[in-house]
Amino acid sequence: MGAEIKQEVRQFYDQIGWQQVAEGLYQNAHYEDLRPVSRDYIQRCHGRVARCLHSSGQYLLDAGSGPIQYADYLAYSRSYRYRVCADISIVALQEARKRIGDHGLYVVADVAHLPFKPGVFDGVVSLHTIHHLPEDEHLLAYGELYRVLRPGRSAAVVNGWPSSRLMKLAEPFIRLSQRSRRLAARLVGRASADSQMSQRKSASDQDTQQGNGANQKGTTLKGTFTSRHDAQWMRTQVGAQMPLEIYPWRSVSVRFMRNLIHPWMAGRLWLRLLYLLEERFPRFFGENGQYPLIVIRKPDKP
Repeated sequence: MGAEIKQEVRQFYDQIGWQQVAEGLYQNAHYEDLRPVSRDYIQRCHGRVARCLHSSGQYLLDAGSGPIQYADYLAYSRSYRYRVCADISIVALQEARKRIGDHGLYVVADVAHLPFKPGVFDGVVSLHTIHHLPEDEHLLAYGELYRVLRPGRSAAVVNGWPSSRLMKLAEPFIRLSQRSRRLAARLVGRASADSQMSQRKSASDQDTQQGNGANQKGTTLKGTFTSRHDAQWMRTQVGAQMPLEIYPWRSVSVRFMRNLIHPWMAGRLWLRLLYLLEERFPRFFGENGQYPLIVIRKPDKP
């Protein structure tokens, strides 16, 4: 079963997720909010990963690197000699090489079974990767990241919770926004077919569930496998094996931002306030928001 899941994930990213739809823009961008109104907040959230890493080193492991599709991702390895890109998708590694060239070393690898010696990396990042593994291999993957990390250094892991208390509270407002937009569309005379298409797109935007993608011929294909654990599992299972801290990477979902954050509603201001609150109350937003940042610090001595 585990091998089938990994094959499904590989095929999804080779055939859909990492196919370019425009210069430097991949199909997987469907699951991100790239609008100008959200840009500052998104960039500052990406910057939280770099803050957790050692300032420089020889090797930075990017476990599940993808094509390193966003400029903010490039900053993580700027002060490292090499960025070791490990990914199950050969297409991802080919695209990553186009972006960073000789600065990168490229390895087709399973994050739960890394082909590296213990303690060789001065820093480790893993973004939105472990949740694609079979559930019984999640703990093994965290153990592998810890094993290859050099003592005295840290790893930053980003995944989503299976559910978010904050997003549950926001759900009535999201649905109200969706209904209002559909009503407005009808009032301005849009065709009912366009409205139905918008509804289907809104459903696919729920980035806490499996998504759908379209291949180059336009047919709809099944999204890739995901499985997530909650904060209690993170503390009791992973925390029993290694020291970790839970911070917010981004406490709101893409669905939240697309429906409730708009320029005419002072969207930038609300996101700026949200970021300040996340910084002020990191434990609350880390455990109750949508995307936690798991920071693992390996002690100098056992």
